[in-house]
Amino acid sequence: MSVLEVRGLGVDYDGVRVLERIDLSVAAGAFCTVVGASGCGKSTFLRILLGQERPTRGEVLLDGVPIPPEPMPDRGVVFQKYSVFAHLSVRDNLALPLEIQRARGLGRLFGRARRQVRAEVADLLHRIGLEHAGDRYPGQLSGGMQQRLAIGQALVLKPRVLLLDEPFGALDPGIKKDMHALILNLWQDTGMTVFMVTHDIQEAFQLGTRLVVFDKLRHDPHAPRAFGATITYDLPLRPPQPPAADRPAGPDPAAAAASQPPAPDAAPETGETPDAAP
Repeated sequence: MSVLEVRGLGVDYDGVRVLERIDLSVAAGAFCTVVGASGCGKSTFLRILLGQERPTRGEVLLDGVPIPPEPMPDRGVVFQKYSVFAHLSVRDNLALPLEIQRARGLGRLFGRARRQVRAEVADLLHRIGLEHAGDRYPGQLSGGMQQRLAIGQALVLKPRVLLLDEPFGALDPGIKKDMHALILNLWQDTGMTVFMVTHDIQEAFQLGTRLVVFDKLRHDPHAPRAFGATITYDLPLRPPQPPAADRPAGPDPAAAAASQPPAPDAAPETGETPDAAP
């Protein structure tokens, strides 16, 4: 069953065609990795899914309904540059979205409602591995810990779709491996649909259930701005992951895949696309 559909999407900026003829249907529980050369419109595509930008042509449907022209709680996002509140502690960064959502008008909760939020935040802190750092401020955290906080902030309102824009690009290899395990565990626990933009083709093969490649098919030397990027390859890698409650007991194939060596047709991190039939 498709949870998200993109139909005839196109984007122009000041007469420059960035994206064109994007058609995509994504099943619930998919982990869709998006790769392509720098500047081909991957992050633009992600911002359209978020509702931060509007397409010039076409539409995006979530459960058959056009997405609103603004970000909503059903879509969480994590950027490469951590978007957390520097003046709030880790615990308060995670509690703030819940308080704003539940205390309409005041933005603050009291009594039993506040204790409930604190309990939910404590559980999330445990799941993202920051239970020991709840009272610290973002400036007191390492890069990996800041990224864990950003992921927790994106998940606190329990979105149906999680959007990741090169979230691990600035991390050291060892920390990146830990973050891969974290995001896979969270994805498996929640059954949410994930879109992740990355320049690391190995990462795309290891994490994704589906690999989508953006590139330009048409070039005109006399009108270099006339054509935009589109989906040139759409490769299924493994079945989408159902929610944990619906899965039989046993080893998890996605987690096992993340620990395997790179796929034989994975190219080095040069922005090149994989050599596969569309």
